[in-house]
Amino acid sequence: MNKKDIPYRSLGLRLCVLGMLLAVASGCASAAVGAGAAVGAGAAVGVAAFEERDLKTVAQDTATAAKVRLKMVDAGEKYVTNIGIEVFEGRVLLTGAVPDESMRVVAIREAWEVEGVKDVLNEIQVSDAGFVDMAKDSWVTAQLTSKLTLDRSIHAINYAIETVNGTIYLIGIALDQGELDRVIAHARSIGYARRVISHVRVKDAAS
Repeated sequence: MNKKDIPYRSLGLRLCVLGMLLAVASGCASAAVGAGAAVGAGAAVGVAAFEERDLKTVAQDTATAAKVRLKMVDAGEKYVTNIGIEVFEGRVLLTGAVPDESMRVVAIREAWEVEGVKDVLNEIQVSDAGFVDMAKDSWVTAQLTSKLTLDRSIHAINYAIETVNGTIYLIGIALDQGELDRVIAHARSIGYARRVISHVRVKDAAS
């Protein structure tokens, strides 16, 4: 899609995302907490102390996510509203639902064009109906976030969660296989959740 075809109402969103990117570049990086809530730069230092990612990696991932979102804005408004983005250690997880395969192809291509992207994990669903029950999906994500946070055997801050049409997608870093098994068990225990797909890396596990 040519940039001049993008609706003018997308300009404000692009400027907003650009502002986030500039904040990261100037050292005001924000870190993902739990399901992805943003915190200030001062808190980011404290957060990084509990994360398996160091502060530099957190900042790089935040900047990469902002750049990928800018690419989606340039691709068109539907890419912004239909596609979810999580970045962990340079690995970009794309989720959501789009009406046709061509949109999915464009989204993957746009993500790969961002500097610093090491891998693109394509979990974008193609659905003719294009319907996503966002209320139920948000409920599932909130329930799982709560379960992980309350489980003292799990470092919840090391995980990001996306739910699309009842499918739970996980990305992050598990301290060991036992912790990851607990996370997946919690996910499978939630009503409405149809399946669980994990892109979580187990710390120090052999390739």
